[in-house]
Amino acid sequence: MTHMLLESSSSSFVSLEAAAGAKPCQRCEQFPAPLQGPGVIHLKFPLAHSRAKILSYLFHSGLECEQNGEVVSIAAPDTDLAPLLLPLRQILTSVEQADVRVLFQAQGAQLQLADYFEVETLAGFLARAQSRWLLEMLSANRLTSWFQPIVSCQDSSQIFAYECLMRGRENDGEMVLPDRILGVARGAGLLFQLDRAARLTAIAQAAQHGLNTRIFINFTPTAIYDPVNCLRSTVKAADEAGIARERIVFEVIESEFVHDVPHLNCTLDYYRGSGFKVALDDVGAGYSNLNLLTELRPDYMKLDMQMTRDVDSDPYKATVARKLLETAREIGVETVAEGVETPEEHAWLCANGADYIQGFHIAKPAAIPPLTLQN
Repeated sequence: MTHMLLESSSSSFVSLEAAAGAKPCQRCEQFPAPLQGPGVIHLKFPLAHSRAKILSYLFHSGLECEQNGEVVSIAAPDTDLAPLLLPLRQILTSVEQADVRVLFQAQGAQLQLADYFEVETLAGFLARAQSRWLLEMLSANRLTSWFQPIVSCQDSSQIFAYECLMRGRENDGEMVLPDRILGVARGAGLLFQLDRAARLTAIAQAAQHGLNTRIFINFTPTAIYDPVNCLRSTVKAADEAGIARERIVFEVIESEFVHDVPHLNCTLDYYRGSGFKVALDDVGAGYSNLNLLTELRPDYMKLDMQMTRDVDSDPYKATVARKLLETAREIGVETVAEGVETPEEHAWLCANGADYIQGFHIAKPAAIPPLTLQN
């Protein structure tokens, strides 16, 4: 019966949504509990010298532990495991951290068969142990969006769109930059929750500011588990905010991490089928981006800032950038040149066929988007 249902529904995302039901995606919409003691941390070491380094650290630190062959078990009485585990990053190399396996057993709990499927690398476990601040930020809705204008190349006073750029806020209001947020989220397995929260925040704040242009919203391809379930809340948020779907452009970022192009295509097909537009970011930054350009056939191509920087004075960059712009024009893809910082770069890009530009030469990202610009 299940096979027949999927077969009859394969041609329509709407019928797939009906088949999936209205339940929230557990991977995207639910936050895991913070990793905390008391309990026991079981570590299995594939190599004796790695185990010896940890045993030496535990002995000199006076920490309670037991050894049973390749497994070392550490008592974790503290509620916050980060102080206990932080030194392990200094003791073991990143390769060792990826090889050591960890299983956490809460105090008083008996290990069940399902628990053994929760075994993870030490690297991932350490990242989760230090992600409490990110979980608190997401749970407290302390993500925000900053906005950077994207303007017509020929008339920079004409705002075509805004890119919504993720930022975070600490409890005291201090800004947290995206690199730190993404690094922790990736290591701790929180990309799904982070990406969804960032999308919803961008939509809500664009509506709050009354933007009537297109908005470019970043999304991480590896953070979409299943497009029907994971993206339902994004579609709903856009509709409830009163933003026409064709004004929203979902921008594929971190494309160097894409290893499953068919899955990404399925995600983008869902977006397109729902009425949204798609952009490919950082084109020119690597071979994978060029390959994805032909595979994904986006509505917009964003020329990487490393390609636009000094393009007017660097003949090698100029040759490659010119070919990329020509290719985009021939296949009907509109282009956005990122990272434009000088009038000379602006002039070169306009002369060589870029449709839109973005960068400090036009405006820096801001919490309150500028509604008008001077030419």
